[in-house]
Amino acid sequence: MTNDNNAFRYNYSAAGNKEIEAIRQKYLPREESKIEKLRRMDRRVQSTGVMLSLVVGILGALIFGVALCMGLDVLAGGRVGAILLSLPGAAAMLAAYPICAKVTAHTKARLAPEILRLADEISAEHSA
Repeated sequence: MTNDNNAFRYNYSAAGNKEIEAIRQKYLPREESKIEKLRRMDRRVQSTGVMLSLVVGILGALIFGVALCMGLDVLAGGRVGAILLSLPGAAAMLAAYPICAKVTAHTKARLAPEILRLADEISAEHSA
């Protein structure tokens, strides 16, 4: 007589365990690794100037568009108002690229020591 109540049963499902681990990871406290921090800082250097220049350029284009509407008598204001309004719009559009370059250079100079320190730490860990 054998007793099947004491038998060992084990069911393994790779897909099930993977799903369980994915759900579990969502609820664990998240710690940023050094490489993730380095990537985040690099993106910040690149995107800060671009975002500001986009805002300035788009506002300039909108102002210039309103001036064009005034010049074509779609909006009240006449030709003098159109000329006076188109100059700041054009200036803002022209200033967008230099703003991007200057802000990116400033952010790069400010964050460069931290980025280089973190890159050296990561390189030292991988070479050891």
